[in-house]
Amino acid sequence: MARLLVLVNSVVLLLFGSDMFLVGANRPPAPVNVSVMHLRADSVTVSWDVPEGDIIIGFSISQQRQDGHMQRFIREVNTTSRSCVLWDLEEETDYIIQVQSIGLYGESQASKKVHFRTLKKTDRFPSNSSNQDDPTVQGLDKSRHLQTGEMIIIVVVLVMWAAVIALFCRQYDIIKDNDSSNNKEKAKPSSERSTPEHHSGGLLRSKFHPSVPSINIIEV
Repeated sequence: MARLLVLVNSVVLLLFGSDMFLVGANRPPAPVNVSVMHLRADSVTVSWDVPEGDIIIGFSISQQRQDGHMQRFIREVNTTSRSCVLWDLEEETDYIIQVQSIGLYGESQASKKVHFRTLKKTDRFPSNSSNQDDPTVQGLDKSRHLQTGEMIIIVVVLVMWAAVIALFCRQYDIIKDNDSSNNKEKAKPSSERSTPEHHSGGLLRSKFHPSVPSINIIEV
């Protein structure tokens, strides 16, 4: 009976050990060439490489301050990205990051530790050609282009409205002048008809006015 129990335990340990060996053998290798770029006071971009020949479906990043306080743990799957932007960092603070690859059979070992220190808010990030590849810089450029386009559209609309208002005022003045001229022309004939004159130049007498009798003087 004791021998049977020992045999069963040996088989279980052998099967469990083989499964662990297979799982460990199928895990992806740890990321290499882990580096930081586009360092700022409150953000940084982490990039890494993955050895070829392994199926990688995601990554995980552990971020902590150098004093040992765990700050963040990021995990993302169903992606082939080899970079990640870390936000909400504290200025002039030392951080330590490690990256792991996620495969079909689990996660890889953690990469080598990478140390970096954030900048001051007053420090300006040096501009170079590599900034154009940063998704944060691209987002800022797009927002600036959108703001410039919106301002141009607003200025064009305002100019068009000003032109329409000026044209309306001009048409209103012309119509007002025409109305005043017509009123003057209508008023002039009516005043002339109020004092009609005879064709010989004298004023017409009313036919109802009694005639003045003539007086003949006879000399003796």
